[in-house]
Amino acid sequence: MGNKPPVKKIAIFGSTGSIGRQALDVIASHPDIFYPAVLTAQNNEDLLIMQALKFKPNIVVIGDEKKSNKVKQALATTDTKVYVGETALEEVAAMDCYDMMLAAIVGFAGLKPTLQAVESGKAIALANKETLVVAGDYVMKRAVENKVPIIPVDSEHSAIFQCLVGETRNKIEKVILTASGGPFLGRKPNFLVNVKRDHALQHPNWSMGAKISVDSATLMNKGLEMIEAKWLFNLRPDQIQVVIHPQSILHSFVQFEDGSIKAQMGLPDMKLPIQYALAFPYRIANRFPRYDYKKPNALTFEEPDIKTFRNLSLATEALNKGGNLPSVLNAANEIAVYAFLRNRIGFLDMTDLIERTMEKIPFIAQPSLEEYFDSDAEARNFAASLIKL
Repeated sequence: MGNKPPVKKIAIFGSTGSIGRQALDVIASHPDIFYPAVLTAQNNEDLLIMQALKFKPNIVVIGDEKKSNKVKQALATTDTKVYVGETALEEVAAMDCYDMMLAAIVGFAGLKPTLQAVESGKAIALANKETLVVAGDYVMKRAVENKVPIIPVDSEHSAIFQCLVGETRNKIEKVILTASGGPFLGRKPNFLVNVKRDHALQHPNWSMGAKISVDSATLMNKGLEMIEAKWLFNLRPDQIQVVIHPQSILHSFVQFEDGSIKAQMGLPDMKLPIQYALAFPYRIANRFPRYDYKKPNALTFEEPDIKTFRNLSLATEALNKGGNLPSVLNAANEIAVYAFLRNRIGFLDMTDLIERTMEKIPFIAQPSLEEYFDSDAEARNFAASLIKL
């Protein structure tokens, strides 16, 4: 068989989002290796229908019940089963019709189905960082107990994961997550106060969904990734650093206790880490563009400006303190980004809203799973009360 992996049935939770669409591009290029057995969407019923007609999955889930009739009618003459509603995500996640879940639902909404997949013993290709930000200790504990592999899809965590292959017995001194700096690298508050939605969505290197693009512009994305890295790689907070790398070619570093540093390089294209996660432990050929070392002719690194981009400081505080604080941070950030994308609050107001919410919600040092959900709800309600949504 050589390096050709067996056919793998993939459940793409969040198939109409940026990661989900790119994953289907990868699958379309390797139909003899991957089959998209499950596709899910919350609101984008038209794209979900197009995907289902093209890829012929066993199951689709449409979260918004108001969109269900259109999906059912469009797929009535096919063999694809249609499930409807939020609870259907968990129901389908527990089914034995797939081998690996690509967890690509954006935000807190991805936690419950991912947890259900872990409890069902399914391998996870994790693109939903909020799952580990909110309840990383619980999720990773259950993954270990159920012998479930969690393969990261985020380019930075994929890079670290790749650097650690073959290094099981060697101690990590630290990991360094790279950040592009987003569209406002080098800008100061007097500029950022006037930033609008369209400016924040214009990322210089990556093609991403709206929520992640805003998180990248505020550096919150990197803060969430620090918390995710803690749980994925069993690290202490002091072992995790962030460096600004505007070219987005080196996707992260691992420094070992002997001082040696390993890094993973490649063009800023999410299809590569998606394919790596889906095919792991195999590497499979593709026609993705290759990095030319002559372009760019310089790779640069600098410290993040945490005085201007204070979201990174707030996330670092949540990382260090732990407990339910990362859950509160994430919930407040989701509300803040939602409001910013609808022009209800300004760019800098997002940080103030998150900070006030973190100060308001009671801290729980060792929360239960139920307390994580309660903290999320409390934080959302308080954050929403600060603005007119």
